[in-house]
Amino acid sequence: MRKIVHIDMDAFYASVEQRDDPELRGKPVVVAWRGARSVVCAASYEARRFGVRSAMPAIRAERLCPQAIFVPPDFGRYKAASKQIRAIFQRHTDLIEPLSLDEAYLDVSDNRQNLPSATAVAQAIRSEIRDETGLTASAGVAENKFLAKIASDWRKPDGLFVIRPEHAMEFLTPLPVGRLPGVGKVMESKLEALGIRSVGELRAVPIEVLDARFGRWGRRLHELSMGIDLHPVEVERPSLQISAEDTFVTDLSLEQIGGELAPLAERIWNSAQRSGRLGRGVVLKLKTTDFRILTRSQTLDSPPANAAEVLAIALALRQRVGLSPDTRYRLAGVGLIHLVDASSTAQQASLFV
Repeated sequence: MRKIVHIDMDAFYASVEQRDDPELRGKPVVVAWRGARSVVCAASYEARRFGVRSAMPAIRAERLCPQAIFVPPDFGRYKAASKQIRAIFQRHTDLIEPLSLDEAYLDVSDNRQNLPSATAVAQAIRSEIRDETGLTASAGVAENKFLAKIASDWRKPDGLFVIRPEHAMEFLTPLPVGRLPGVGKVMESKLEALGIRSVGELRAVPIEVLDARFGRWGRRLHELSMGIDLHPVEVERPSLQISAEDTFVTDLSLEQIGGELAPLAERIWNSAQRSGRLGRGVVLKLKTTDFRILTRSQTLDSPPANAAEVLAIALALRQRVGLSPDTRYRLAGVGLIHLVDASSTAQQASLFV
């Protein structure tokens, strides 16, 4: 049985701003550039009381909380704080799976400090983060990753919650199915149409029924309802893609977007070169004026040879968008997917020389 701790920093970007500027403490802080094209990177808990949330359009956040103090993001400082926090994790375990700058899973089944329990490790980490960075973190402790993540959100901010193995089923039973990982609004609606609103109701459905209705995902839903998650903490969590995106000053048509894709293709090609990886696929991401997100992708027989090939594929993918010609777009992104090491690709190619 594993002992997993999920650490989630509290309103991380906003908390760093409040720590570094005492004038911001206790006030509704929104980390974002002002303007119609900007989105919220983070909001302090004082701002969240007004309904402000991450990824919300900044102009809407301003309407919800007119007294909000907008602070432009400073990712250099956030990365520096994240590096400090990672160093604290490493005092306790080598098994660390970062999810972002402010969130990580830790496997503390064996911990470096020989503390008596996973709960003690979580308490120590939270205390060290507070003392050394001036920031607060919430922690969840459980026997697997998905339960630990739910637990870390249970007593936010600055909280600790433990789901003991013998209590896991009882804890899960009344939860809305939307609390399960991977169950978004669409899946939640599909389950509700079947009369399934809680995890307990989901558990009562025979696995054969879920399998017939949702395939492999149905079996996964059954496992989650039973508190089962066998995924280990992945120390080297590979990037799923290398991507770049840009929000336009004014909304553009699909045809006009073509001129904006070249610098994005150049950026991701340069990033891939620096990382020593190539992509066996290209993805085009678009966001419409009403914030609908759509993607189109193509898997390739061999990786693109240069940025120009990436651009050509991205331009071709526009033809598969399928929306009205009148549709306007506020954002476009280009990504390399199905990443492989450049060295292994070169070795494979040499076999045919």
